Amino acid sequence: MPTIPERLAAAKLFDTLEEDERVLLAEVIDDRELAAGDVLFRAGEPGDALYVVVSGAVELSVHDTTGQKIVLTVAQPGDAFGELALLDVGPRSATAVAVEDSELVELDRDDVLLLVRKRPEAALHLMGALAAMTRTADHLLRTRVVRNPNEEAQERATIVQRAADGVAWFSGSVPFLLVHAAWFAIWIGWNTLSSGHHFDPFPFGLLTMIVSLEAIFLSCLVLIAASRQTEKDRVRSDVEYDVNVKAELEVAHLHEKVDRLREEVLERLARLSPRSRE
Repeated sequence: MPTIPERLAAAKLFDTLEEDERVLLAEVIDDRELAAGDVLFRAGEPGDALYVVVSGAVELSVHDTTGQKIVLTVAQPGDAFGELALLDVGPRSATAVAVEDSELVELDRDDVLLLVRKRPEAALHLMGALAAMTRTADHLLRTRVVRNPNEEAQERATIVQRAADGVAWFSGSVPFLLVHAAWFAIWIGWNTLSSGHHFDPFPFGLLTMIVSLEAIFLSCLVLIAASRQTEKDRVRSDVEYDVNVKAELEVAHLHEKVDRLREEVLERLARLSPRSRE
C-alpha cells in the first residue's frame, strides 16, 4: 500500500524533498505496520529494503559469538535503518523487532536510487545512519571484550602498588637470598675477623636494627602485593562467571535456532502435504 506524502515529510531522510518529489516517491514505496513484538527481519536473512520509522520504535540487536544479545540501537520516529544490507545486497547484520506498535515506510533498492537521483543530499543521511551504527558496534566490541585480570589490575595500580609488586617479586627470588647472605657475611666478618675498626661489634646491634626495619617494611609491601593478588583473583572470578553465563546463553541461543528451524520445516511440510495429495 503506497504511503502518503505527509508521513514522508516527518522523516529526516525525506525532509529535503519538495512536496512534488514526495508525492512521486510515495507512489513507489510502501507502508509497513508492526505490532509490539513483531519481528521485521532477522540477522542473516537476505536484505533488499531500507526502513524509516514514522511512529513507534524498533529495536536493532545482534547476538555475539557466545549467544548474548547486544542491543545496537532503538530506532525512533524519523530514523532510518536496514541500509547496510540494502547497499551491499548482503544478508541482514542485525535483527529488527518492534518494541511498540510502529508504522514504517519501506524503500527497496530502486526506490533509494530514485531518491538519491532526486536529492543527492539523501545519500549523506544514509551514510550518517550507517556511520552511527558502525560507531555503536565498535564501542560495544571494545567494552564487551573479556577482561584480562592482570592487565586490568595493572591499569588500576598506583606507584606504591607497583613498587610493592616489584619488591614482593624480588624478595621471593634467589638473587635476594644471595645478596643478603653476602651482606651478612661481609658485615659479620668485618666486625669479628678484621683487624680494623669494628663499627658494629658482637652482638651486632646495628645490623639487627637494620634487618628488623627491613623486615617491617618488607612485610608491609608483601601484604600490599598480596592484596593486589586478591584483587586479581576477584577479577578472574568475575571473568569466569561472565564466560559461564555467555556459554549458557549460547546453548539457549542454539536451542532457539533449532526450534525455529523445526517450526519452519513443519510449516513447509504442512504446505507440501496438500500438494502431494493432488
